[in-house]
Amino acid sequence: MNKRRIAIIFGGRAEEHPISLKSAREVAKNLDLTKYEPLWVGITKDGAWKLCDGPHEGWENGRPVVLSPDTNVHGLIVLEHERYQTIRLDVVLPVLHGKFGEDGAMQGLLELSGVPYVGCDVQSSALCMDKSLAYTVVRSAGIATPDFWIVAANEQLDPGQFTYPIFVKPARSGSSFGVSKVSQKEALLPAVEAARQYDSKVLIEAAVVGSEVGCAVLGNDPNLIVGEPDQIRLSHGFFRIHQEEKPEDGSENATFIVPADIPAEARTLVQQTAKTIYRTLGCGGLARVDLFLLQDGSIMLNEVNTLPGLTSYSRYPRMMAAAGLPFGKMIDQMVTLALKKAHYE
Repeated sequence: MNKRRIAIIFGGRAEEHPISLKSAREVAKNLDLTKYEPLWVGITKDGAWKLCDGPHEGWENGRPVVLSPDTNVHGLIVLEHERYQTIRLDVVLPVLHGKFGEDGAMQGLLELSGVPYVGCDVQSSALCMDKSLAYTVVRSAGIATPDFWIVAANEQLDPGQFTYPIFVKPARSGSSFGVSKVSQKEALLPAVEAARQYDSKVLIEAAVVGSEVGCAVLGNDPNLIVGEPDQIRLSHGFFRIHQEEKPEDGSENATFIVPADIPAEARTLVQQTAKTIYRTLGCGGLARVDLFLLQDGSIMLNEVNTLPGLTSYSRYPRMMAAAGLPFGKMIDQMVTLALKKAHYE
């Protein structure tokens, strides 16, 4: 049996760099080496690409490498001692989160390279990364979203125009970096400035009273697999596990319930709505759709993550495992989908 040569790209320049390393380590633990020949490519915080032995300590000392946009190369160019070597790839698994990873930038480079890759394409990645654009498109499909306002760079705000509490967040960022819950108008402008540290475009959202639930989606339309919905119970504040000191030991303010402790009809509605949102936004490969389950039983979109975390404490693999798809088989299915899509295109 010929092994598929797979490049796993991790790290990156975004705030989510440490999370990406943890995701890549879980992939390393679970990748089926009887099927795949892995090539590990780490991207340092300052943007240098390194071919290394894995996402472990010292990977930054690997050999310089780039992904060629030339389809004739169809893979990597290793640079060393004023000479170069090409390595042809069968598929790429980008284990990258946030800017330059799941916003369409990496996907654009992969499209130019001609190498099949796991996950959403350029358009859906960019669309889902911008929460205001995702909300606008989803609303056109008749799905509810929080009320929201866009704050452009240098725009002046009147704190008195809002009803509190509200959430202030970067429009194009992830993992709750730069997010603030604002309960009084005096805290609004500092919260906007905090969000602007991560994105010039800021989103203000009305707070939603409801249960936070999520649904893992895997597949290409029309054949979609959904995981068991999960539920987040908060003791205080808002969900921000990736900024906690030891998330592997459990969250400081959140409890995960998988499967979600919700009625059967609500479970079905969550899964159906997640698939509708996934299709509406043009997603493919995989995505995690985060939702609010309101007291009246209706559903509202929270956000869509096109390259969700794959860490030991991440929600996406937990939901898939609860549905009978363990981590290794989940990765195998993602790669199979990428190769099938490339074949049909």
